[in-house]
Amino acid sequence: MAANDGEEEATVSLVDVLEEDEELENEASAVLGGSDSEKCSYPEGYVKRQALYACNTCTPKGGEPAGICLACSYKCHEGHDLFELYTKRNFRCDCGNDKFGEMECKLFADKEKVNSGNKYSHNFFGLYCTCDRPYPDPEDEVPDEMIQCIVCEDWFHGRHLGCVVPDCVELQEMICESCMNKTPFLWNYAAHIAVPAITKVSPCKGEEDVKVNGTSACKRKHPEETEGSSEEGSCSGCRLREMKSSGKSRTLQGAVFWPSAWRTKLCTCTDCKVLYADAGVSFLTDEMDTVLAYENKGKSTEQAEQAGGAEGRDPLMSALNNLNRVQQLEIIHEYNDMKTELKDYLQRFAAEGKVVTPEDIRQFFEQQQSRKRRRANAGHQYSFCSDEMADIHIHVCWVNSSIGNICLVKPMQALFQVVEVQL
Repeated sequence: MAANDGEEEATVSLVDVLEEDEELENEASAVLGGSDSEKCSYPEGYVKRQALYACNTCTPKGGEPAGICLACSYKCHEGHDLFELYTKRNFRCDCGNDKFGEMECKLFADKEKVNSGNKYSHNFFGLYCTCDRPYPDPEDEVPDEMIQCIVCEDWFHGRHLGCVVPDCVELQEMICESCMNKTPFLWNYAAHIAVPAITKVSPCKGEEDVKVNGTSACKRKHPEETEGSSEEGSCSGCRLREMKSSGKSRTLQGAVFWPSAWRTKLCTCTDCKVLYADAGVSFLTDEMDTVLAYENKGKSTEQAEQAGGAEGRDPLMSALNNLNRVQQLEIIHEYNDMKTELKDYLQRFAAEGKVVTPEDIRQFFEQQQSRKRRRANAGHQYSFCSDEMADIHIHVCWVNSSIGNICLVKPMQALFQVVEVQL
């Protein structure tokens, strides 16, 4: 760690950068890999689960909420102020319908005026939780994890869930208190198969105070195996009826956390299926509805493309294929030059055992821009602009000013508005 005037400066090592890069790529592959980045999802109807965005530029707060698919966020709303909604179930892309006024979807213009089957919330205006605040919230100085309810699919601060968030058990899914009260029969299941409510300090916390913010395990990590429950009832009868008759209960308060594979323990008798349908939660009996299943699909798609050596939907290759031979060579030459310069720049830090700070990264790209301006002033340049460049992603270190961390994989156009090659 480096110090400046007696104060520690936030720094990261090269190992940290590489590890964060891999983590970000894996997360992106999981969330985006299950969605198509080239074609609007509208023709597929109400998609079981997909990555969604809301455009604050086209449908700001005060108007009607609307959601757009991954491909439309790239092609139709480039440069707009977008809210990332992670994933939503049973949603049909709104891009270009009546909610967007005169704007038409560039990928699939023939759409109905509205999608009556879509469900919306304050998430589509960039607001979350019972506190109705944005995330990240510049006015919130309390570090906290956002956890998604699997029923309403809103995101909640751990401290606003009405319970202590377990952080010693790897959990998969959470249902908020409001949704539990709307589906009261789930309280019976909670008494038998949900993670017990925490009312005191967990042993693994040591001498620390009880935390109410979740960890990544509550939101991302999932156990591969879960022990079965001996209280789930006979497969030949109604499990829910047996749970009710057992007399076991729990406090009807706060959010409820559920272990992996808990959905398989829900009764699927005829009466219970009607109960789920009437409550609008039939998806709970579908294991493929889970975010985990969607993420695994994305990872499998990514791995299959890599194993087959195919170009798949890689934006760089897609853009290059639309250029002529001379333009391809020019862009590849510029890309290789920048990659070499960045590698040499970072190797100096590694050789001297130094860490890379955000200021170091800013300095590198300021030098790149300075060289570009000198070449422009000298008049020795060849310029090429293309909309395709907006989709090209390269692995470079870039400072995300909103969180102050070093991130990787950003659009090339964010680095160079014009690709220049010295003659």
